[in-house]
Amino acid sequence: MLSVIAAKSVTDLFSHIPQEIRTDAELNLSAGMDEIDLTRNLSKLASSNKGPSASFLGAGAYRHYVPACVSELASRTEFVTPYTPYQPEISQGTLQVLFEYQTMIARIFGMDVSNASHYSGATALADACLMARRIGKKKTKIVIADTVHPQYRDVLKTVLCGNEDLTTVPCPNGIIDQKALAEALDENVAAVVAGYPNFFGIVEDLKNVGEMAHSKGSLFITATPEPMALGILTPPGEFGADIAVGEGLSFGLPLSFGGPTLGIFTTTEKLVRNMPGRVCGKTVDALQRTAYTLTLSTREQHIRREKATSNICSNQALCATTATIYLSLIGREGFKNLSLQNASKAGYAAKTITKTGKARLAFKNPFFNEFVIECETNARDVLEKLSSHDVSGGVALSSWYPDMKNHILVCVTEMNTKDEIDLYSDALTRL
Repeated sequence: MLSVIAAKSVTDLFSHIPQEIRTDAELNLSAGMDEIDLTRNLSKLASSNKGPSASFLGAGAYRHYVPACVSELASRTEFVTPYTPYQPEISQGTLQVLFEYQTMIARIFGMDVSNASHYSGATALADACLMARRIGKKKTKIVIADTVHPQYRDVLKTVLCGNEDLTTVPCPNGIIDQKALAEALDENVAAVVAGYPNFFGIVEDLKNVGEMAHSKGSLFITATPEPMALGILTPPGEFGADIAVGEGLSFGLPLSFGGPTLGIFTTTEKLVRNMPGRVCGKTVDALQRTAYTLTLSTREQHIRREKATSNICSNQALCATTATIYLSLIGREGFKNLSLQNASKAGYAAKTITKTGKARLAFKNPFFNEFVIECETNARDVLEKLSSHDVSGGVALSSWYPDMKNHILVCVTEMNTKDEIDLYSDALTRL
C-alpha cells in the first residue's frame, strides 16, 4: 500500500503533524488487566472527575433532563443499526419511527415537511444555503446575521469556500440592523439567514426580515440551535420562513462532550424536491394495509450521484429515533411546560444576577433560556473565580466576538434549581 501512494514508511503518513508535538518516547502503558481489575480501575479514574455542580453553559448545546426510558427504548436492537431502510418490506418499524419524527418536527417548526434526518444543525444550515442557491440558479450570495451561531457560520463559510458569496449583517444591539440588511440585499441574494432564537438567546420579530428577503426574490432561512424554545414561540413557518433548520440535541439526546447531534431540516411543500436528505412516506400495500416507504431520497449514495442535493452521506436515524421517543413521551403539553420552565427560570436568573450590581444585561430584548451579561472586568477572569465557588457561570463571548471581552452568555434550563441560581448570584457578589 505504501508503494502505491508513494510513501517510504508509515511515518510519512503523519508528516502533516508538526514535529514539536510528536514524540518518540515509549508510552507509559500498564500491563493488560482482566475485566474485574479493568472495571475497578476505570471506576477509580472516573471518581477523580470533578467539576462545578451548578452549570450555566449553553451556546448551542443545552442540558435537559432525559427520562430513563428514552435511552432504554432507543437502545433496542431493532433501532440500533446502521442499515439504511432501502427495502421497506423489512424496515417498517424504522420507517414508521422516521415518519413520526418528520410529522412532529414539521409541526414544531410550523413547516410542511421535514427530512429524516440531517447530520447537525450547522450542516443543515449549510445545506439549506446550497439549496437556496440551486433554487435561485444564478443567485449565489448568502446574507447572514452576525448573531447566527458562530460555528454554524464557520461551517457555512467552509462549504461556500470562503467569504466571497457570504455577506454578514451586523447586529449592534443583539438584533439585525435592518438598514444594513436592506443595503446588503440585491438581485443576486439567494437567501437571508437569521437565528431564532439567535446566538445571544434573543427572540427577534423576524417577520419583517422575511418580507425584506422575499421582496428581492430571496429565500428566508431561520436557524434554531435551541428548538425547545418553539414550545412557546411562534414557529418559523408562521412568519414566512421558506426553510427552517435547527439542532435537535435538546430532544432527548445526551450532551456527551458534544455529540452525536441531530440536524433538523424543514421546508415548504413547494420546495421539497430541492430538499437534501430523504423523506419517509405513508401509503398502503396491495392488501390495503398501512405501509411506510422512502418517498424521496436524493442523496448522492442513491441514483442521483453528482446531481444529489447533498454531499453528506450520514443521517442521524438513531438520534432521530431518540428524539421521536422523547417528544412522544413528553407530549404537546409537556413540551410547552418545559419551554415555560426554561423561560421562567432564565428570567429569574437574569433578575437575580443583575441585582448583585456586578453585572448588567447586555441587551434589553426578550430572550428564551439564554441571555448575555456584561461584567465589570474580563469575563474569563470572572468565570474562573465563579468556578472556585462551584459554579460554571457560562461561556465567554470573546472567542467569537473580540469586542465582548467582559461578556458572558448564561444559559438556564429546567435542570437548574432555584438554589443553583441563587448560588450563582451569591458567588458573583463575593467577587
